[in-house]
Amino acid sequence: MVLQLHVWGPAFALPSIDAQCLAAIAYCSLALPKDSWELVASSDPSVSPTGELPVLQNGAVWVSRFRSIVDYLRQYSKGAWDLDNQLDETSRADNIAFSSFIESRGQSLVDLYLYVTSQNYYGNTSPAYGSLLQWPNQWILPPKLHGAAKGRTEHLGLSSLDLQAMEDQRQRDHSAAVAAGKIPKNLIQRPRDTVSSFLGRTAQSNHFRIEALTAEFFEPLEAMLGRKAYLLTAEDEGTPSSIDCIALGYLSLALVPEMSFPWLRDAMRAKAPLLSAYTERLRRRCFGDAPIEIAHAFAPESVPESAPESPISWRAPGRISVAAVGTTLLSTLADSTPFLREIRKNNGLKKVAQSEDSGLSSTEKRVLNLHAESKKKDMYVSIATVVGGVALMVGYMMQVGMLSFQTEDEEEEVEEGSGEASEAAYPTVAEFLAV
Repeated sequence: MVLQLHVWGPAFALPSIDAQCLAAIAYCSLALPKDSWELVASSDPSVSPTGELPVLQNGAVWVSRFRSIVDYLRQYSKGAWDLDNQLDETSRADNIAFSSFIESRGQSLVDLYLYVTSQNYYGNTSPAYGSLLQWPNQWILPPKLHGAAKGRTEHLGLSSLDLQAMEDQRQRDHSAAVAAGKIPKNLIQRPRDTVSSFLGRTAQSNHFRIEALTAEFFEPLEAMLGRKAYLLTAEDEGTPSSIDCIALGYLSLALVPEMSFPWLRDAMRAKAPLLSAYTERLRRRCFGDAPIEIAHAFAPESVPESAPESPISWRAPGRISVAAVGTTLLSTLADSTPFLREIRKNNGLKKVAQSEDSGLSSTEKRVLNLHAESKKKDMYVSIATVVGGVALMVGYMMQVGMLSFQTEDEEEEVEEGSGEASEAAYPTVAEFLAV
């Protein structure tokens, strides 16, 4: 049976817009025979039982996350598809440590570069998602990914790269100052910054922080690579390992895309020229010499035979079904409702804790499961508190007479009483004339 690797679709001349997906594609391209696997640009996390991409499908077996996919391929092939089989114990330890380093630091930089930087997100990233997503995901998923990236990088103190957020905050501060009476309205003048001047100040204020973040990421990898062909080989020649796939996933998104504000690519070329050449060389080996286009993923039969041969075999994704559309819309509605959103979040945590391919230890699974149960109990306590508070408020209002409920008989008595009172209050015509 041919394995299928489901990923986020192509963008920026790369086979995927996601770093983890690029790493999984690179691994399959290097380790697996070409006729044993297919690449499917499903671009829909709902196809995966865990709601994540990349995910490897082997019949009824689904395996998500890069490290779990690597472990599964090693076991499935009995070691034949293991890129790390040539590593000794020291190199294996370095592989794990530096892979974690690349994923943690690289993800933050990619988030800042593709999503938080407003010029790049609105000018490049968002249109790329619009080209590869089907309705309604093209309207739902990009804002969710944008918000998730902003949340992951909030601690870095570079939110000023998000010009829209900066403008919104400035308007909120302006409105708060007016509401508080600190500034008379007739003396307030709206700032008339041009886009170029605002971008200039933003770039200047972020320059030193960006310089430090990029140096912390690129310089250790540049020193680790040196003049070698791959990161963990001992000589100029050798074979790549799984860390090279991880590195290619993040470094290619830093180096290859043509962005409106290419600060990450410029930093990589300036600080790590050897790493830049390594990324280009490995990219051509894993993804082919020709730039990847949307047609390669969605209409592979339309690619002319004269096109350069690619190490990737594409399979066109199926059209989204009515049931999938309904599920997506319901999930979006649930995520917009606080109570339902918390339930879905807790269920997701428990699913990860119970998943065999989560990559977590038994202790981590137990802690995650306990955390999910604790969050669920806290949520139920909060709901009970709100309901109890509303009930007490209604009871108090009924007791003091602010709120009352009348039966039909009581309403009829009230109406009769009001009618009699009306008749007694106003004299008849005869009585009026007699007077």
